[in-house]
Amino acid sequence: MKLRFLGKFTSFMLNLLNALRKAFADKKRFALFALLCFAAVFLFSAFINIYMVLSTKKYIYAQKELVPSKTAVIVPGAKVYQGGWLSTAFKDRIVSGTELLNTGRAEKILLSGDHGRKTYDEVNTGRNYILNNYPQIAHEDIFMDHAGFSTYETMYRAKAVFCVEDAVIVTQKFHLARSVYIARKLGIDAAGYEAVESVGFRKRIRMSWALREYLARVKAFFAVAFRVKPTYLGGQIPITGDGTKSWD
Repeated sequence: MKLRFLGKFTSFMLNLLNALRKAFADKKRFALFALLCFAAVFLFSAFINIYMVLSTKKYIYAQKELVPSKTAVIVPGAKVYQGGWLSTAFKDRIVSGTELLNTGRAEKILLSGDHGRKTYDEVNTGRNYILNNYPQIAHEDIFMDHAGFSTYETMYRAKAVFCVEDAVIVTQKFHLARSVYIARKLGIDAAGYEAVESVGFRKRIRMSWALREYLARVKAFFAVAFRVKPTYLGGQIPITGDGTKSWD
């Protein structure tokens, strides 16, 4: 089952509503029915968001000193640019993640992201940043997940491919509840650490993130419930071994 199942489900619901509209001769009754359906969907999506945030709150940390020690740091991918430049969001995640390694709160780092085509490569860009700026981190401690096309796929593959049993997920605050929720539901003893922001993001960007995250949490809830398979799996590369085996 692919992640696209939600899109197909949405299309099915729209077709169903259209059929119901035709079945209702009284337009006022149909309008009331549609309004009730919308209200039910809104309330259910709000419940999912509240539940996901509250159920993961105790596992999320803003202070590095309070983060529990884990085997691995998981850094979900974010946008990169031509020429090997990291977006600010991705850079902040990597910097905060490597700090956990430097302070002994984790032993390995798993960089996950989109490397689905030759012209776009989040994971190698992230790895090169670590190699150039943190030479003290051993090569074998850096793992790369080239098929982390979404947060769900990152966590699923962390467990299934990299055999991660416990980890600290490092990402921005808005993204942590969903990340930790998915990881823990998939069997990873996960904590979350808020990536330290190197710049102040504009209010418009934060609002865009919040809206997208609201919808993404609903999608993640169903993906976890139905144990949706990721785009790719492949052979296992245990996080306790040599990370260079995951390099390309």
